[in-house]
Amino acid sequence: MTASVTFMTPLSILDLSPIALGSDAGQALRNSLRLAQAAERLGYKRLWLAEHHNMPGIASAATAVALAHVASGTSTIRLGSGGIMLPNHAPLMVAEAFGTLAALHPGRIDLGVGRAPGTDQVTSQALRRNLDADVNAFPRDVVELLGYFRPVEPGQRVQAVPGAGLDVPVWILGSSLFGAQLAAMLGLPFGFASHFAAGDMEQAVALYRSRFEPSAYLAKPYVMLGLNVVAAETDAEAQFLQTSRLQAFVNLRTGRAGPLPPPVERYEETLDPVGRSVLAQMQFCSVVGSPQTVKAGLEDFIRRTGADEVITTNMMFDHAACIRSYEILADVMIAPARAAGELQTSVS
Repeated sequence: MTASVTFMTPLSILDLSPIALGSDAGQALRNSLRLAQAAERLGYKRLWLAEHHNMPGIASAATAVALAHVASGTSTIRLGSGGIMLPNHAPLMVAEAFGTLAALHPGRIDLGVGRAPGTDQVTSQALRRNLDADVNAFPRDVVELLGYFRPVEPGQRVQAVPGAGLDVPVWILGSSLFGAQLAAMLGLPFGFASHFAAGDMEQAVALYRSRFEPSAYLAKPYVMLGLNVVAAETDAEAQFLQTSRLQAFVNLRTGRAGPLPPPVERYEETLDPVGRSVLAQMQFCSVVGSPQTVKAGLEDFIRRTGADEVITTNMMFDHAACIRSYEILADVMIAPARAAGELQTSVS
């Protein structure tokens, strides 16, 4: 039973285009393309890039532009946003940007949207959007966005060109119960950011599934969960490699964001109680180790959560080690599914 469940669960990748210490954004974006090409070859279902602003260690702020770069160098893997932070943008402009991507790369583009700004308040103001405190602003923007992808109706005064009538699946992304409720109400697929905010994961997934209303977009609920995965030849090597991500996360949460640092030995032992508490929740949804450890950990995560899809992420200083991690994960999870012909193909 465990093997069957695992085989039927697609795996995807969330890439943050990390800028390593001593490198630059151009190299980070070229690395994202190389990762997408490897993911396509290895059988991952999709690769998403995330919108973050004013972060010296992340290169994907102009997410649609970065996706165009990656799409031009790949041919089959689905690509999308994990996600576009809708409060930063006019829905029409988002529809036009992703409509353009879909026109150029038909059947391959996803649009995940979230209601967080993806940055701090000062930077939010610099993005030139009003900071609307109305709790209904995000749902209204999502409904408006969905409308721009429908076929143009007679008398419609504003349309997205490109965008109208194109197949661009819209996902609701979140790290709380709010997104789960909205995704259920609108009948949209739901992605939960359990890779860094696992606290409400179980409740959010249960709420989404119980309140889901079938729609023209989706007949039944579909949940994708985030999971940190670092794979290497041994448990010790994987634990060492993941310290770059751990350092970056602690630095971000303590106001010291910067480029992705190199790994260090026994990093967690150097942390004070505040630093350890910062890591605790993120580590709840992490699988780190050798091929056998990663396989067992991922199978357990899928069994516990019932995820329809798992979007995996890691941030490694050495990009070759990052790609090797995804190769190991594919070897133990995707390759057996492909051989058995049991890999799930639902939700585009």
